Amino acid sequence: MRGDEEWGSIPGLVRTAARRYGDREAVVEGRTRISYAELGDRVERAAAACMASGVEPGDRVAVWAPNTLDWIVSALGAVTVGAVLVPLNTRFKGTEAAYILRRSRARLLFVTGTFLGTSYVASLRRADVELPHLERVVVLADAAPESYVTWKDFLATGERISPAEVWARADAIAPSSPSDIIYTSGTTGRPKGAVITHAQTLRCYAIWSELAGLREGDRYLIVNPFFHTFGYKAGIIACLMRGATMVPQPVFNVDTVLANIAAERISVLPGPPTLHQSLLDHPARTTHDLSALRLVVTGAAVVPLQLVERLRTELGIATVLTAYGLSEASGIVTMCRRGDRPDVISSTSGRAIPDTEVRVVAPPGTPGEVLVRGFNVMQGYFEDPDTTATAITADGWLHTGDVGILDEAGNLRITDRIKDMFIVGGFNAYPAEIEQLLGLHPDVADVAVIGIPDPRLGEVGKAYAVRRPGATLTADDLIAWSRREMANYKVPRAVEFVGELPRNASGKVVKGALRGRTGA
Repeated sequence: MRGDEEWGSIPGLVRTAARRYGDREAVVEGRTRISYAELGDRVERAAAACMASGVEPGDRVAVWAPNTLDWIVSALGAVTVGAVLVPLNTRFKGTEAAYILRRSRARLLFVTGTFLGTSYVASLRRADVELPHLERVVVLADAAPESYVTWKDFLATGERISPAEVWARADAIAPSSPSDIIYTSGTTGRPKGAVITHAQTLRCYAIWSELAGLREGDRYLIVNPFFHTFGYKAGIIACLMRGATMVPQPVFNVDTVLANIAAERISVLPGPPTLHQSLLDHPARTTHDLSALRLVVTGAAVVPLQLVERLRTELGIATVLTAYGLSEASGIVTMCRRGDRPDVISSTSGRAIPDTEVRVVAPPGTPGEVLVRGFNVMQGYFEDPDTTATAITADGWLHTGDVGILDEAGNLRITDRIKDMFIVGGFNAYPAEIEQLLGLHPDVADVAVIGIPDPRLGEVGKAYAVRRPGATLTADDLIAWSRREMANYKVPRAVEFVGELPRNASGKVVKGALRGRTGA
């Protein structure tokens, strides 16, 4: 049965999970361990408090917090009463968060106290942005400044709302109602809000869970941020569907990841390639028991060719899959299947998920823009019909802005973002392709390529590279190696070594920060 048909809505999923997996562990956070039945009760309390605060169906409710149990409960509580969830990036500054709060006209905000040494409340208060629609701010902590309310006091306001009232509201939610607005990362401009419905979310992540082979009793370390589809939907929603235990990790730290995998017997670890690469390369890896790991799902413009084989051979992980998605397509477009050959998994992002279409605007075997059509395509950008009309054609094809190649079996290989492409003496150069080649050098741990101006060729490539520990690789060495391994127009004309690449909280390299360093 399709996910949207079985559960109807996300609150329907929460209620079913509480009943079906009642005593099974749902969330582990430090010493706190709660069952699915207890999670259901907590979500019901949060939903009652949202109703008591005047949240109506269709109102936007934002969450600005790291991966925690409180994020799960507050977000699901809001969605249970028909609110539209607006997750905010934890790396935002106050002004950036305020922009989305104003743009979405959020009425209620759940915000963390202090995270990574930053007071989010103070940051928001310093933002010089009027928020006339924001009626209440709930601080997910034991203390809150004047005019804000603590999490405990907020929950207490819901005591006058009965469970019957909560579930009457939840039962009235149509599958076609918006469940969330996921704002794009903004690496290429102002964030835009992709509107996704309950039915889309449930159908997509029932498919994701089935293709990945997620199962009851799995223990899932969720390092992917909850504000991102990979964390919220391939994490929280998928676990609710299958009865897996969620172990949220607020910050990516490889030592903490290793400790969690060993202590909690983690079996499922999705994440960007950098997560898995740093795990494999950690000098203390062999001192931790990682034997419970059985499933990894990764995806990005570039998945290093050796990564899949290393995960399988060095860590003994039975299932390693790659996938591709974007916020505008509910976070999932293509996915490998269990049983695919290792070379298919390492070099492509798999095939279109069932009941959707993917095509590339180019002759077979050559790169072109990737278009997507199907039930996974967003309803549109929130209150932005002009941009929506540019993104989605009249016959339903979504322009992804990504460049890719389709093979004869329908497997998609993403080669780049259209906006990242640069032209070297008339040749189109795709940074992701060059990065993948540079990543084959034994002394390169991480790399990003951008185009920089050149008086003769118009543009040329510049590589920002991270050396492997102990390596003494020089710029001249890497350029000379590149001349032997790739076409001349692809060879970087400049190399700068850095300690790490700038990445947003979703794991994407922020190319704009690199361009700012060069003045490109």
